[in-house]
Amino acid sequence: QLRLVESGGGLVQPGGSLRLSCAVSGSTFVGNVIGWFRQAPGKEREGIAGISGSGETTRYVDHVRGRFTISRDNAKNIVYLEMNNLKPEDAGVYSCAASLVLQGATWGLKSWEYDYWGHGTQVTVSA
Repeated sequence: QLRLVESGGGLVQPGGSLRLSCAVSGSTFVGNVIGWFRQAPGKEREGIAGISGSGETTRYVDHVRGRFTISRDNAKNIVYLEMNNLKPEDAGVYSCAASLVLQGATWGLKSWEYDYWGHGTQVTVSA
């Protein structure tokens, strides 16, 4: 069983930056793929970024690549999402999720691939 708690959301102006954190508790964090997802009002949840258990492999949705960086500190059981040059369309509730996919198996950014979810943190981008 894994528990995920997000923090770091808030209000930021366009062009600004935020760093989200996902604190994970449970016995299998080190091996888990962790993903960040966004849900904007009236839209489906979207996978934004993911990171493998070792941190060696990362994936991003095209429209954040080059602006967002996902990383993890396995000693602290935390996954980060650094978001730079934020745009109004980046706003939404950001949730982190953990996948039980076996190490070495393929994985992506689809919601159905993830087994445990946090409650989310709100990101608002507005002048």
